[in-house]
Amino acid sequence: MDPVESIDYEPSAPAPGRLALVQRFANTIDEEHGREVLHSPEQLRLLLVELGLLDRTARVGPRELARAHALRDAIRALALANNGVPTDASLEAQLVVRVDDAHAVLVPPQHDVDGALAELVGIVYTAMADGSWARLKACRSHLCKWLFYDRSRNRSAVWCSMAVCGNRTKTRAYRARRA
Repeated sequence: MDPVESIDYEPSAPAPGRLALVQRFANTIDEEHGREVLHSPEQLRLLLVELGLLDRTARVGPRELARAHALRDAIRALALANNGVPTDASLEAQLVVRVDDAHAVLVPPQHDVDGALAELVGIVYTAMADGSWARLKACRSHLCKWLFYDRSRNRSAVWCSMAVCGNRTKTRAYRARRA
C-alpha cells in the first residue's frame, strides 16, 4: 500500500450525525488503488484529532496503530454484512454509560487512543440501537468496499456509486451473458 495523507472520497450521501465519523475512519484505505491513510502512528493521531476523538498532545505508537487497523477491518466487515455478506467479525470495547436529564451516551473511560477507538465502537452500538447502522454498508464490489450510507427508500443500495461500481458489475454481467 502506498502511504497517503488523505483519500479523495466524497460519499454522495454521508452517514448522519456521529456515524459519519465511523464512515470516515473506515474509508481510510483504498484497496483498488493501493492507498493507505493509516500508514503510521502519526497519521492515526492526526485522523483521530481531526475526527474530534483525541487530544492533539496524545501519544500514539505501533500497538495503537495495529489496534486501529483491526478495528477498521472489523467495521468494514460488519458494514459488508449490512450488504448481505456474512461475517463473524465483532467489536468490543469498554465504555461507560453516562445519563443525565436529557441524554444517555456511551463514553470511553480513558482519553487516549484506546478511548478514541472505543468511542467509535460506542457510535456503532448507538447506531445499532437507533436503527441507522443497517444503512451503513460496504460496497459489494470486491475492488472497492467503500462504506456508504444507503438512503434509498427500501434500503436496497448495494454499491457506493452506480456510476463506477454499479456500472462495472453490470457491464461484467452483460459480457458474461453475451459470451
